[in-house]
Amino acid sequence: MKQFSFVMLILCLSTVLPAQGQTPAQGEVSIRFYNRAVYYPGNSPAEQIFIHVTIKNPSPDTLRFKLADDRSFSVDFTAANTRNLFLDHTEDWKRRQSTSRQVFFREVSLEPGESFSFVENLKDYLAITEPGMYILQCRFYPELLNAKNAGSSFASNRLTLDIKPSPGPAGLKSLPIAAQTGEILKAESIPPDQVVMTVITARQKGLWDQFFVYFDLDRMIKRDPALGRRYNSESETGRLAIIERYKADLKQERIDRELSVIPNRFEIERTMYTATEGTVSVIEWFDQNNYTEKKRFVYYVWSRNNVWLIYNYTVENLGNE
Repeated sequence: MKQFSFVMLILCLSTVLPAQGQTPAQGEVSIRFYNRAVYYPGNSPAEQIFIHVTIKNPSPDTLRFKLADDRSFSVDFTAANTRNLFLDHTEDWKRRQSTSRQVFFREVSLEPGESFSFVENLKDYLAITEPGMYILQCRFYPELLNAKNAGSSFASNRLTLDIKPSPGPAGLKSLPIAAQTGEILKAESIPPDQVVMTVITARQKGLWDQFFVYFDLDRMIKRDPALGRRYNSESETGRLAIIERYKADLKQERIDRELSVIPNRFEIERTMYTATEGTVSVIEWFDQNNYTEKKRFVYYVWSRNNVWLIYNYTVENLGNE
C-alpha cells in the first residue's frame, strides 16, 4: 500500500511540475528591406538602409524575451562579401557595446502565431564603405547582447545586399541645390504641418528646389502603376532621368497641376499623425479673373529617418468666393 501511494505521488507531481530540461519556446527572426532601393556606401542621411525585422513565435508555447530600447542590444547584423570577408561594425556601435551603462529593456510575450516587428538602419551597425555584393543576416538575442556575454541567439534568413558605386556628376543632378548659395538643400526634422507650410511657401516664392526637398519623389512617381513598373525596372541612371522628367512636367503643369498652381493664400486646417504616418489638411485660395477658388488639400506624409515627406495628396473643391 505504501509503495502504491508513493507511485501515485510521483505521477501527480509529474503532471504539475515541468519536465526537467524542458526547452523554452523558440522564436524565429526574419528580415527584409523596408523600402527596397539602390544603396550606396557612406553615412549620408540620404543613403540609409532600412531593414524590417520581425520576431515570430512558431511554437505552441508562449515566447518571452527582453527587448532593449536601444535595439543594438537586441539584434546584430553581419554582412559578408563574395570572398567571405565580413564588414566591420561602426565605431559608434563598438563604443555603445563597450561602454558600461544600464541597458533599458521591456519584457515581451508572444503567444503562438504572434509576431513583433521594428525597423533598423543597417548603417547604424555596419561600416559600409565600399561597393560590392554582400550576404546579409541578422541575429536576435532574447536575453540581450553585450560585449561580455552574447548569450543565446537565433539567426534570420539571408538577404542579398547590392551596394552600388557612389553616383558621379550625372547623379548629382538629382540633388536639390539652393540657387542663391549653391548649397545642397536637406530636409529638416520638422513637424508635418511645418513641412506642408514650407512646401506651399516655396511654391509661392518660385523656389522649386526647396519645394521638392520635402517630397518623396519615388512614391509620387509610383502612384501611376504603369510608370511605377517602368521606374522599378530601370537602372539607377534611368530612375534619375524619370525623376528629372517628373519634376520638369510638374513645373510645366503637365502633371499634378494642382501642385503647380500658386495659391494666393492658405490656412492649415487640421494635422493628424502617428509615429510614421500622417495627414495635413489645408484650405487654399486661388485667384482667378473675377473670383477666388477655394479648395481643400489633404497632404499625406510619412516619416523616414525622422524626416516627414509628402508622398500623396487629394483635392476637394469648396466652391468660389
